[in-house]
Amino acid sequence: MDNITRRNLGLAYISDESIMEEQRACRRLLQKLNFMDRSDFEGIKAVIKDILGKSDNAFINPPFYCDYGSRIEVGKNFFANYNCTIIDTAPVRIGDNCQLAPNVSIFTAGHPVYPSTRNSLYEYGKPVSIGDNVWIGGNSVVCPGVTIGSNVVIGAGSVVTRDIPDWCVAVGNPCRVMRKITGEDRRKLFKDELIDDEAWADICSKTEGEAK
Repeated sequence: MDNITRRNLGLAYISDESIMEEQRACRRLLQKLNFMDRSDFEGIKAVIKDILGKSDNAFINPPFYCDYGSRIEVGKNFFANYNCTIIDTAPVRIGDNCQLAPNVSIFTAGHPVYPSTRNSLYEYGKPVSIGDNVWIGGNSVVCPGVTIGSNVVIGAGSVVTRDIPDWCVAVGNPCRVMRKITGEDRRKLFKDELIDDEAWADICSKTEGEAK
């Protein structure tokens, strides 16, 4: 069995020349993206679409790093801020309206724990799945095999090593659920500060059907 097939099946594999050729194609696009005029927003969007294969209004603030790009699937209105790294050895699936703060890293790659086994150059990838309406705070790390539900906030500096359920705030190393997100949070801006009346009226006009 060749190493691309082994990788795609989630088995132990070695990054041989066929694997590296796939990465070379991605790195050419990343080179273009990461050295573009940062004010060329439309040009950046076009290169992002080339990297990801498909996207609907996705935007990534360069620099951005990944291994393949084609193994990353994002939903509508995806946004990643500066210095995002996605090691997409295995598929990374991200839902609609997700935001990644600066320095977020998503890892699917892993290596055996035992030294001599690890030194054999065999590695593996385990997929990461992130639901809709997720905000991941700055300097957070999402580890291989993790599923994050929908409507979740991951606090800054978290290391997500286990699955996180829907509708919660989770934070820490290792990342743990701190509390549920409820209707009482809907008008909050920062901590207990409320959104001002003008902005709140605008938000309500755009979110008809939700409880006010």
